[in-house]
Amino acid sequence: MIEFHDVHKTYRVAGKDIPALHPTQLTVPRGQVFGLIGHSGAGKSTLLRLINRLEAPSGGRVMVDGEDVTAMNARQLRGFRQQVGMIFQHFNLLASKTVADNVALPLRLAGGLSQREIDERVASLLARVGLADHASKYPAQLSGGQKQRVGIARALATEPKILLCDEATSALDPQTTASVLQLLAQINRELKLTIVLITHEMDVIRRVCDQVAVMDAGRIVEQGPVAEVFLHPQHPTTRRFVQEDEQVDENAQHDDFRHVQGRIVRLTFQGEATYAPLLGTVARETGVDYSILAGRIDRIKDSPYGQLTLAITGGDMDAAFARFAAADVHMEVLR
Repeated sequence: MIEFHDVHKTYRVAGKDIPALHPTQLTVPRGQVFGLIGHSGAGKSTLLRLINRLEAPSGGRVMVDGEDVTAMNARQLRGFRQQVGMIFQHFNLLASKTVADNVALPLRLAGGLSQREIDERVASLLARVGLADHASKYPAQLSGGQKQRVGIARALATEPKILLCDEATSALDPQTTASVLQLLAQINRELKLTIVLITHEMDVIRRVCDQVAVMDAGRIVEQGPVAEVFLHPQHPTTRRFVQEDEQVDENAQHDDFRHVQGRIVRLTFQGEATYAPLLGTVARETGVDYSILAGRIDRIKDSPYGQLTLAITGGDMDAAFARFAAADVHMEVLR
């Protein structure tokens, strides 16, 4: 759905060229939720705004659904942007207009629909986001989560092919964040929309995204399926995000394990293997003993996963390790 071919962006500041995005190759598959994660200043928002040409690239080509967005004139861009909805961090609702009027605004600007058709679509959208009873309220009367749901309904008003989410949950509390992410996942599933979501929280990526690109200093440093990137991070920036999400202090952990006897390994289980009684079986078959030093069982989108850090002593360790490999469990030897 979206392709970047050597796309880069430079800003001119005080007579100097400051690169915000270095030459970038990127492909976003149709119908997926694609996450962009990075710390402030990594270039996420710049990349996102290049998709709908709110920012013009300094070079390269942006292709959306087979069309060269970088070659479009002003009239073509107006038509194109009706196919791209956008959700903002701070909602950007018009305080003087009701919820229904905020959602109807893109339809009135686009033209082509009667008032009855606009009213019907607005009512349908508000029902989809769970705000059917709030149509006549004003933004000041809504909670943060409700305001973001209005923003989502407004972004869907023109029936876009793509939804861009610019830190859509960072202003919300954890419980509200979970409900908004659940809504976005439902929209992706039911409407088959391609969603590009930027965030600085790995938990947001883990809950809702299919693929992820990790950004640092204007470059994509790692990308791939969320499970692969999350469970087996390669770049130091990615590893920091995963450790922050898991609230792990790697240095402290190494100190804690210094006096632990035996081989220390990390096992990663995915899918149904997460719930299989593998450790007990391997211990009985090979005679090894193990102690669990750290562990977590959770979900990446709809798929369960587990990670356990073990200290293994005694028995036939080579046979135990071969048994883990045969069960399609990823094993990393830490010591």
